[in-house]
Amino acid sequence: MGIAEFFQHLMNGLTLGGIYALIALGYTMVYGILKFINFAHGDVLMVGAYVGLFAFDALRGSAPLGVWTLVAFFLAMLISMLFSAGLGMFIERVAYKPLRKATRLAPLLSAIGVSFILSNSAAWMFGTQSRKFNYPFDNSPLHIGQVVITPHQILILVVSMAMMLILKLFIDRTRMGKAMRATSLDQDTAMLMGINVNRVISMTFAIGSALAAVGGILIALDFKVYATMGTMTGLKAFVAAVVGGIGNISGAMFGGILLGLLETFGVAVFGIPSGLKDTIAFGVLIIILLVKPEGIFGKVEKEKV
Repeated sequence: MGIAEFFQHLMNGLTLGGIYALIALGYTMVYGILKFINFAHGDVLMVGAYVGLFAFDALRGSAPLGVWTLVAFFLAMLISMLFSAGLGMFIERVAYKPLRKATRLAPLLSAIGVSFILSNSAAWMFGTQSRKFNYPFDNSPLHIGQVVITPHQILILVVSMAMMLILKLFIDRTRMGKAMRATSLDQDTAMLMGINVNRVISMTFAIGSALAAVGGILIALDFKVYATMGTMTGLKAFVAAVVGGIGNISGAMFGGILLGLLETFGVAVFGIPSGLKDTIAFGVLIIILLVKPEGIFGKVEKEKV
């Protein structure tokens, strides 16, 4: 493999990994506080993609490519984030909050039920045919030596890195971020310290769902929007969260980028057929569970008896 080819695959892997990382953050934030997997997260991504698609088409109208189409795209992304945040909070309030004192299996089954409701509702409302998300800018490839980079790839890297940085600063520097960290350590003690745990949990779902919406829109620029688009993407983002250490923000970011690189180089270097690309993620998951089940950045939790 030449240097140019290496950097080409590196760029492709980073853009794919950036999307996985955004989605994985929602899984890891919810698990860090409630200790359960929100399997409806991928379908929230799908809803966010649909909302972004419709909002962008409405804002853009018939305007040609230009400054307004780019502004309309980011406005549509903001609308999608707000809608998905509200949807995430609604799902938590209706489907998960009443089951907090139940067995761990109950909210898991509820999440699977919500997933089916969202995907089937989308298929009923919008049909089973996929829809195309029009580019808000000229996506003609840029050539840097022998490396080909598209404006869309640059957009993914800039947006995903900016979102991850903002989230990291929010968790580390703000009062709500500190409240989230305290709640993830011990909910009962956090309540005794005056933290509104219900508000923290709602905010966690809102932030995770908003990030999923961004990931959905970024995916939709290269692929089409359809009712089941979040299923496989959501599962692979879950794998990324587990690989990095579920419950760890930095681990989710690292796991997403690592998974994107492994998928890209697995197909390009090791000759894995593109049709079997999805198996790479689950193969990595099995290896991690066997070697380091707590994940790369995870810590072994000891329970006192």
